[in-house]
Amino acid sequence: MNMKSKIALAVLALTAGSAAMADLSYNIGAVSDYRVRGITQTANQPSIQGGIDYSHASGFYAGAWAASNLKWIKEFNGATKGDYEVDLYGGYKSEIMPGLSYDVGAITYQYPGNDSGDAASPGGSTSLTNATTYEIYGALTYKIVTLKYNQSVGDFLGVRDSNGSRYWDLSANFDLGSGYALVPHVGRQTIPANIGNASDNASYTDYALTLTKDFGGGVTGSLAYVATNADEAFYTQSVSNGGDARFLAKNGVVVGVKYSF
Repeated sequence: MNMKSKIALAVLALTAGSAAMADLSYNIGAVSDYRVRGITQTANQPSIQGGIDYSHASGFYAGAWAASNLKWIKEFNGATKGDYEVDLYGGYKSEIMPGLSYDVGAITYQYPGNDSGDAASPGGSTSLTNATTYEIYGALTYKIVTLKYNQSVGDFLGVRDSNGSRYWDLSANFDLGSGYALVPHVGRQTIPANIGNASDNASYTDYALTLTKDFGGGVTGSLAYVATNADEAFYTQSVSNGGDARFLAKNGVVVGVKYSF
C-alpha cells in the first residue's frame, strides 16, 4: 500500500469514528518564488499553491498540498517531465506540558510523471534517480521556538544513494502585535550521497527572516528574505532547453499571500 492510500484510509477511519471531533480546513495562495530550504523550485518565478488539512481532537492529522510551475526537475535534474508537486503527510501532535509540545509524522513529496534519472531523459545519469521523496520528521516546540528534524527514507530529491539525508530546522515566531509576526529561521541540509565528493558540495545551510501579517477573514501576507551558503557550482545548472545557467540557491526576497477557510 502506498503512502497516499495509507493517509486516505487513516482519514476515513477517523472521520467515520468521530466526525464531530474532526476539522477540515482549506488554503489557497501564491508566492513570487517557491523556495524549499532556501532552494528555488520555480526558477525564481511565481507559483500557485493550495491544500487541504484534516485534524482530529485526539491529535492525529493528515493533509495534502500542491504547488505549480516547478522548474528544477527539468533544469537541475535534466528530466523532460515534472511540472508540479503534490505533498501528502500525516502525523500526531500533542502537548507534553504547558508550553511544550511535540509533533511526529511522515511526508512524501510527489512529482507526478517526473522522469528524473531515466535513461531516456536528457539528464539520464547514474548520479540521478526519480525525484519522488519520502521523509519522517519530529519536532519540539517550546513557547515560540520550534526545532524540527527531517530524515529521508530512500533517495532524496533525485540524488542517487542519498538515503538518510537530514534537515535540521530551528525557527521562532515573535508576535509583534496588530496582526504582525516576525519569524527568523536557520536550517541545515546534509546529503550523504555516494557519488564522489558530491555530498560535500550538496550540503548547505539556509537562512530566512519572514514578516507575516494577518489581515483577518483568513487572509495572510508574507515578506521573506531568503539566503543560503549553498555551493554555487553544485547548485548551478544550464537550462536544458537553452539559455543561461541558473543558480538555484541565490539570495532573494519572496512575497506571498494565502487565504485559509
